[in-house]
Amino acid sequence: MDLRYGPEYEAFRAEVKAFLAASWPLQGEEAKQDLAGIARTFRRRATAAGYLARSIPKAYGGSEQASDPLRAAVIREEFMRVRAPMDPPGIGTMMLVPTLLEKGQEWQKQKWVPGTILGDIQWCQGYSEPGSGSDLASLKTRGELHGDEWVINGQKIWTSGAKTADFMFCLTRTEEGAPKHAGISYLLIDMKQPGIDVRPLKQMTGSADFNEVFLTDVKTPKDWIVGKRGEGWIVSRTTLKHERDSIGNAAMTEVLFKGLVKLARESQRDGRPALEDAAVRQRLATIEGYVQAHKYSGYRQLTANLRGENVGILALMNKLHSTNIGQEVAKLAFDLLEADALTDPASSARVLGIAPKSGAGWVGQFMSSLGVAIAGGTANIQRNVIAERGLGLPRDYFAQQHGK
Repeated sequence: MDLRYGPEYEAFRAEVKAFLAASWPLQGEEAKQDLAGIARTFRRRATAAGYLARSIPKAYGGSEQASDPLRAAVIREEFMRVRAPMDPPGIGTMMLVPTLLEKGQEWQKQKWVPGTILGDIQWCQGYSEPGSGSDLASLKTRGELHGDEWVINGQKIWTSGAKTADFMFCLTRTEEGAPKHAGISYLLIDMKQPGIDVRPLKQMTGSADFNEVFLTDVKTPKDWIVGKRGEGWIVSRTTLKHERDSIGNAAMTEVLFKGLVKLARESQRDGRPALEDAAVRQRLATIEGYVQAHKYSGYRQLTANLRGENVGILALMNKLHSTNIGQEVAKLAFDLLEADALTDPASSARVLGIAPKSGAGWVGQFMSSLGVAIAGGTANIQRNVIAERGLGLPRDYFAQQHGK
């Protein structure tokens, strides 16, 4: 196995490093902006240089680069090394933008993609409902076409970022009497209008990242539909594919594990660093084995993509691996904190791998790791997908009996 990138890509890495050395962090007047302004300025510069928004045409604000997984990997590695901004906060760039590029109309791409990739437009996802989580196709939110407008009534839940979102991409039942998967449309909704009631759901971390959203006679134009009427389920699978890919990124598990090792060095057990405790070292070694397996599976998939090969079942396993590792990391961190595990998680922002000495960030990480296993499709549903679509096993007994 040869994991070297080769002379061409190492030369490209040198270019990326030189760009970052000259451009990040911002200097002078540019550095006096607020954090959002600093990130926006840098993203514009990095996009103009061809390092960000590479798959997005210039007509929609991207850099329109030829597909090259190795160059993309080099950029990701170098930007993460110096903690330079890449995608803006929120789910718009990782979920809605690729969906619009694949399924949207030209005017929709022109209207929403440029602002989303810069972070000027924020989105939330209207999928889950009370009683419609893993069985998402059973959703009950309804949209009726009245003239040139859809009128939407229903409720969504676990909606991240709904309080600050400008728009929602929403699954809505529009075809009365159609089979449940065939009766759904993918509508875009302005969140700043009457009839939308966003109610935060306070979590045990003390934060309120999730929300309930109640829609009462909410209106959206007839043409704010992505894909054809009644084919929203097909469009939604495009969005979920990109969501799971982003959650399953091996780079994040590496960052998280490095933070755990740092915590083990700083924590004490019987008057010495916890890292010197045999039991702790064994647990760290076990987790690192999973981290490395996830990493090298990513390399294998990268190689397959370069060769134009289908990675098959491996792609289905990324998200499950990532969330499992995240939970194991959080469990060990929680044990290492000992009495500090009682720290109020609301007193410190959630961290990804860089744990404050107070331990509050790791407490929040531990609690939040439970939710990540649900986001983008629960772990149990992921196992069913792997078994049925990846291994060709028969559907589970309950699903067969109930026709799901």
